[in-house]
Amino acid sequence: MPKYLIFAFMFLFKLSFSQDQLRDQSCLTDNEYRLYQLIMEYRKDKGLPAIPLSYSLSYVAGAHAWDLSTNQPDHGKCNMHSWSENGPWTGCCYTEDHKEADCLWSKPSELTDYDDFGYEVAYYSSKTVEQHADLPKAALEGWKKSPGHNHMIINKYGWKRMKWNAVGIGIFGNYAVVWFGEEKDKAGRPEPCP
Repeated sequence: MPKYLIFAFMFLFKLSFSQDQLRDQSCLTDNEYRLYQLIMEYRKDKGLPAIPLSYSLSYVAGAHAWDLSTNQPDHGKCNMHSWSENGPWTGCCYTEDHKEADCLWSKPSELTDYDDFGYEVAYYSSKTVEQHADLPKAALEGWKKSPGHNHMIINKYGWKRMKWNAVGIGIFGNYAVVWFGEEKDKAGRPEPCP
């Protein structure tokens, strides 16, 4: 069998396997919707407007939470903004020096029809969402204590010039992930799961 056919077969197998493993993000779980509500309440307390939920950014958030939980690319020098090579995306090791920022920011346009960069906050708990009494609340409290994450959520300092017009939420296993974007999402919004 020619080499290019073997590589094409391996890529298609990897792509279909990864997509089958990802949960449909057309709706948000109770925990995901609760995290969205908590973030919007926090922004309201700071005099900031609510951000519309985004189908595309929720898909990216869900895919990344799944990848972090399943493939654990966030080890060694790679932090939680890293992506594995085990999915329908470009893998990258995101380090403290932000050299791979474009790999992260371009994930919405790489995985969906969202035409702009996205910006992420990610949270890890030693307990999975099933074991945790209130993972959404713990995630938001963790981000509030981290100046860089907090500033992104409430558009402070370096994030002040950004106007968030889309937000996506994903929770899987031990991870909660939120993506923010300036462009409105033409794909609409996910609804709470029944």
